[in-house]
Amino acid sequence: MEEPFDSESQIESLNKTKRVGTAPNTFAALRHRNFQLYFGGQLISNAGTWMQVIAQGWLVYELTHSDLALGIVGFAAAVPALIVSPWGGVVVDRVPKRTLLIITQASAMLLAFILAVLVFTGVVQEWHIILLAGGIGLVNAFDGPGRQSFIAEMVGREDLPNAIALNSLMGNGARVIGPALGGILLAVVGAAWCFTINGISFLAVIIGLWAMQVKPHQPLYLMESPWKQLISGIQYVSKRFDLGGLLLLASIFSIFGISYATVLPAFVEQVLHQGAAAYGWVNAVIGVGAVMGVFLITNQHGPRWRGLWLGIAGVAFPIVLAAFAFMSLYAVSLILAFGLGLGFMVQFTMINTLLQTRVEDQLRGRVMALYTLTFFGLAPLGNLAIGVLAQSIGLSVSILIFAVLSLVFTLFVLKKIPQLKELP
Repeated sequence: MEEPFDSESQIESLNKTKRVGTAPNTFAALRHRNFQLYFGGQLISNAGTWMQVIAQGWLVYELTHSDLALGIVGFAAAVPALIVSPWGGVVVDRVPKRTLLIITQASAMLLAFILAVLVFTGVVQEWHIILLAGGIGLVNAFDGPGRQSFIAEMVGREDLPNAIALNSLMGNGARVIGPALGGILLAVVGAAWCFTINGISFLAVIIGLWAMQVKPHQPLYLMESPWKQLISGIQYVSKRFDLGGLLLLASIFSIFGISYATVLPAFVEQVLHQGAAAYGWVNAVIGVGAVMGVFLITNQHGPRWRGLWLGIAGVAFPIVLAAFAFMSLYAVSLILAFGLGLGFMVQFTMINTLLQTRVEDQLRGRVMALYTLTFFGLAPLGNLAIGVLAQSIGLSVSILIFAVLSLVFTLFVLKKIPQLKELP
């Protein structure tokens, strides 16, 4: 085992030594040992998580054959995330981030094992899945801002944009592997094994976190009340047009853009007339598109390109989604799914990067908690709404309506805050 660092100067000396190797810009953040450990552990864990997402969606649909039930399960994760996420950011700014992440990852592992046991014993019911989804929402309220903020500690500001892009690459590389394996395992051995493997995969993250060498935690606001911290974070964002506009775009995209994924199991069966394996491949192709998006991002340079790409992706994604909504040909739907993954990744990576490179370190946890709120807190509201609509007027029409709303609201924000398209 390596000797622990005894000073910040040694840490900086090591970082400088690693830079001598001149790693390609595409993988610059991997010069940092802590990020290497994080990257590897999260890749394994996220693949397991996507296996669970595939299996859980299919299990809910098998139990209920209801589009609405899919929306309800998605919505269940919103309630704790919607209420707790802002406070999660306060906690992130007050406690050691590595310790917090070990706790959240262990909690998510326990929830996965509970679901596996329920399915193995044949007693699983819809309300069990809803309750466990709420538990995952509670975990994500702390884990989301914790992970986003911890990236800056692992790599520093110089390599932060690249680390965010590589983090997206890792997550969506897992989205290629996980759904493909999940679809196959779901068809061959059933959902319970998918949940079990996901639970085991969390060990990779926990071990990686334990192996990291981090600076001692230095709390910044122990004399300030959590309530004042929360209010100061919200006020900070409200006074910045760039941060507020980016969070608004993230909210629109989370509610109306990506909600189609909730009813995707029903879409695969009713519109594409395919089974569990095809559902896994559709998700895998979305992941391939997302990975391609990351590679495009990490190799782009020049002034104001991030804002430009953000605007293009915000308009292109709902157009592709509208075409996908009525596509009954499986092969063509895979091509469109690739476009959905590409557009999703460009938009969310741009929003994440632009937020992280503009926020002050002492407020990072709270700002990223608001970003997490858009994804884990607001997105399930769209999930519930699209489930209700799909049950009433049909899947394709519902997806089309949400695509149109995403496009209209995005164009409105870009017109009202044109500076967003000029952000570097």
